[in-house]
Amino acid sequence: MRGGYTYESYCTAAEYIRERIGWTPEIAIILGTGCAPFTERIEDPVVFGYADIPNFLVTTNTSHAGTMIAGTVAGKRVICMNGRFHYYEGYSMEELNIPVHVMHVLGVQTLILTNAAGAVNPAYAPGDAMIIKDHIKLHLGSPLRGPNIAELGPRFFGVSDLYTKVLRDLARTCAGTASLMVHEGVYMFFPGPQFETAAEIRAAAILGADAVGMSTVTEALTAAHCSMRLLAISLITNMCTGVIDEPVDGSEVEGVAAKAADAFSSFLYSIVKTI
Repeated sequence: MRGGYTYESYCTAAEYIRERIGWTPEIAIILGTGCAPFTERIEDPVVFGYADIPNFLVTTNTSHAGTMIAGTVAGKRVICMNGRFHYYEGYSMEELNIPVHVMHVLGVQTLILTNAAGAVNPAYAPGDAMIIKDHIKLHLGSPLRGPNIAELGPRFFGVSDLYTKVLRDLARTCAGTASLMVHEGVYMFFPGPQFETAAEIRAAAILGADAVGMSTVTEALTAAHCSMRLLAISLITNMCTGVIDEPVDGSEVEGVAAKAADAFSSFLYSIVKTI
């Protein structure tokens, strides 16, 4: 799909969204696994499915709603993706840049990413949150591979402030009044859908990772390509294989996320309010 994409393809998708909401969002939020309860904080919501948006992707993950929600949060105009797309669903790395590039064409300048992640750092615990300060991606491929569309961003781009420091500072300030423990650390991308082996987690720890997951990095790199301000936050839903001597199969993710939903949503709300 990505190979045939043009700037006009992104514009068509953005125009469909613009016609339905009638305004330009200040902030875009992508909600990962277990983070959907935040949508209850969106006032005057306008809701439509990903499948209705021209040239967009369709979620195949049954735990993701696959809906776009536009409205206000703490007086800010936001657009929220309730569910995201993953490499393990069969999409190419290049296709995974589509949602963020559409948001950019729509006029969004600030992006907030959320995800469910497994803890590598033994000081973390399920129900904690982690502000992502950097990431590790050793998996081959990039969401910006292929012909560059100059209207979206440059062929080569820097990532020295990929996870925007001013937004991380703001999030740390909000963490001071949060009702969950908030860390700041490094996220490592694994393609999935299988969970990581104990040996892989040991390697991740040696490389400096604090948490691991199967998303977020492709969106972060795309945001850097089009010079968007970026904040990314992980909800820690489990300890990784080898960190604890218990099976990790994903069954605990939704349960932990449900217990942490109110605290995590309140933390995210305070961040949006403060931006």
